[in-house]
Amino acid sequence: MSSPQQLLLLVLPLLLFPCLTRSLLCRNFCGNIAIKYPFGIDDGCGAPQFSKMLNCSGDDLFFQTPSGDYKVQAIDYQKHTMVIYDPSMSTCSILQPHRDFVMSDIQYVSIPPSPDTVFALLNCSVDSPVLNHYRSLCFNFSGHSCDELYASCTAFRLFHLLSNATPPCCFTGYNTVKYMTMNILDCSHYTTVYDIDNLKGVGPLDWMYGIKLSYSFPDTGCDKCSKSGGTCGFDVETRGMVCICSPTFNSTRVCAEGSAADAGESHMPSALRKKLNLLLVFICCWIVL
Repeated sequence: MSSPQQLLLLVLPLLLFPCLTRSLLCRNFCGNIAIKYPFGIDDGCGAPQFSKMLNCSGDDLFFQTPSGDYKVQAIDYQKHTMVIYDPSMSTCSILQPHRDFVMSDIQYVSIPPSPDTVFALLNCSVDSPVLNHYRSLCFNFSGHSCDELYASCTAFRLFHLLSNATPPCCFTGYNTVKYMTMNILDCSHYTTVYDIDNLKGVGPLDWMYGIKLSYSFPDTGCDKCSKSGGTCGFDVETRGMVCICSPTFNSTRVCAEGSAADAGESHMPSALRKKLNLLLVFICCWIVL
């Protein structure tokens, strides 16, 4: 066999394999958490604005931000919410050094913390901005107070013991910690609570600790794609929405057979098209040689 033929046989699988398998990699579960549109854990799956936000490691799903990875506890696709847990925040049972919770600009726009998520800033200095010029950023929620939090939680009682007084704290929203770091806020620890509307009369030991995120996305016709047997995704190069119908071909709308007006124009993924063009160059070279 001539060297051009050998080269072609070696290169052909390398060119085609990544694209042929891409559409087969839209996993729909990570552990016991379902992965549905607009989310995806594989390239080209889900909506492009949520690309690379989730990572599946073993059976655990993580929400990735500039400040670190946060374990996903649940996703409610009906209410468009996701609950994540910050491993560095303090709780009633443990005190931990704080780490700022930082989101990217696209995350803040598309999946910000929900209005019913409260950030509790603990053991604040009397010089803290939220106790002085920005005191209006602090509030009590569902009839609860800082004194109740310090008195109920074993971990937080340490603050009272060390100062022989009740140190200031502040219940606030995400925007406060978005624009002011914990160092600027001058508070040593924080915790987060969600579903605050359901916590009236509920003690801190039974609060829902974590961060609830509320996401939104435009209607791109994903329901029609899913009903036709396809998987909603996007072209990794053009970022345009596609309905993944088979290993090699996508549709702009649905996978069912029909007129172009109903089914949309079928086309190859752009990455596959480029690789096939490159393959043609190799074939031409082989013929010439």
